[in-house]
Amino acid sequence: MANPPPYPDSGDDTGVGPDRGSSTSTPRWVKVFVIIAVVVVLLFVILLLTGGHGPGRHTGGDGGNTPSMQHP
Repeated sequence: MANPPPYPDSGDDTGVGPDRGSSTSTPRWVKVFVIIAVVVVLLFVILLLTGGHGPGRHTGGDGGNTPSMQHP
């Protein structure tokens, strides 16, 4: 009778397939932080491209040449 190999899965393991609980995976809080950061950056870029926010919004429409207060 032949002895079974000490590692039964080693005969046909190609190294390709799902990761089975690697101990070096990224922590959940890092993934959540990255997702939130990407969403904030995308919202900021969308607001800048659509004109909803940015330097041009605070100038009053004429390029900011009028003084905000008139002195007597």
